[in-house]
Amino acid sequence: MMENLIRGRNPPQYQRSPCKEVRAALRKRPEEELQCLEMTTKRKIIGRLVPCRCFRGEEEIISVLDYSHCSLQQVPKEVFNFERTLEELYLDANQIEELPKQLFNCQALRKLSIPDNDLSNLPTTIASLVNLKELDISKNGVQEFPENIKCCKCLTIIEASVNPISKLPDGFTQLLNLTQLYLNDAFLEFLPANFGRLAKLRILELRENHLKTLPKSMHKLAQLERLDLGNNEFSELPEVLDQIQNLRELWMDNNALQVLPGGS
Repeated sequence: MMENLIRGRNPPQYQRSPCKEVRAALRKRPEEELQCLEMTTKRKIIGRLVPCRCFRGEEEIISVLDYSHCSLQQVPKEVFNFERTLEELYLDANQIEELPKQLFNCQALRKLSIPDNDLSNLPTTIASLVNLKELDISKNGVQEFPENIKCCKCLTIIEASVNPISKLPDGFTQLLNLTQLYLNDAFLEFLPANFGRLAKLRILELRENHLKTLPKSMHKLAQLERLDLGNNEFSELPEVLDQIQNLRELWMDNNALQVLPGGS
């Protein structure tokens, strides 16, 4: 099976474009219109409106904010005005160095996108985001995930490529709903022994790390379809790969493989 899966040329491009289209959507009644709040002459907040019944009557509340490419050095304070209803926050391609504590009061947040910034760490307060499903912290300076990332049990997609992450905490393997994990161009030398607990993984990209072996528990990744191990330090094909029955796409280019399956 392995000889039919191994790819050696033209590996896929894992880096995501920092440019994101403005996201906007309407919920509830069709007559609701997209509101655009102009904060400066150079940037706008685009919001999805959700009706909320309050004592003052029915009000419109923003649930999606996009501050991408705004040359920001910190998370705008306006964000916290919507901490009860905010579901998606895009802060792509700014110069933000840290995430304020108040951001983690946004417990309705389902998607947090902050790639291509200047973050050096992911605070432990991220554990408060119990409804978070998608996290993108790629192209930062984050060195590790906090142990209590395990509290974000709803996470299905993590994009953390291009960060100096050298290891994953044991708590990471408790993210049992994870389906896609992107950790390309990091400093990983090994994966946790119980990595196979992430049984719902369908896509796993670990290109450009320092991996030499894979944990035996990976045979439990029964739903894994795509695995990218290109540009690592494997000298032989890990035996566990032959036990991942649904694997359709395997990249092992630019390793130090001595023998290929079916070879001598």
